[in-house]
Amino acid sequence: MVKQAKKKNQDFFQVYGINGVSNVIQAKKINIVRIDIMVGGMAEKKSSVINLSRNKSLPVHRIPKAQFLKHYPGKRTQGIVVTFTGKIIRDIPSFDKGANNTCLLAMDNVEDPQNLGQIIRTAECAGIDGILIPEHGNVQATNTVLQVSQGAFIYLPLYHCGNLHHQLRALKKEGFWIIGVEN
Repeated sequence: MVKQAKKKNQDFFQVYGINGVSNVIQAKKINIVRIDIMVGGMAEKKSSVINLSRNKSLPVHRIPKAQFLKHYPGKRTQGIVVTFTGKIIRDIPSFDKGANNTCLLAMDNVEDPQNLGQIIRTAECAGIDGILIPEHGNVQATNTVLQVSQGAFIYLPLYHCGNLHHQLRALKKEGFWIIGVEN
């Protein structure tokens, strides 16, 4: 299980794998705590990730293979893990009535972190402008959600809302069309 520790009311997240880590490193809204690279691993051989880390003066720790595998057991890390903090889910902004091409995706009762991660990844590829995630009855941003999204959470705004019904009504008043789909 990937650890998600709380320290001083701040969430620490981890993402692993070359592509996911590269996306996190390039993000502006993320505070990188540390990058662990396995000595002799795939990520160490991929100079683009190392160079990107050096260019941003990020805290990179080269860890011997045995110690790295012990610290991250059973994960397909490609030899790299980034630990970071940041506000992944933010408050929903007020949209101008003129923003008639904005497309938001609202989640309702999505409890499986794998599903939410895939939805984030697919929505980002499909050009969705943001995802509404209710605070209750839905999985929130966890390490699993972020990992499965493969870095898409960096580019796609995730918004929390208290009551989805009330939020959809407010969006409708702002000029949004509401379409519901259920399987």
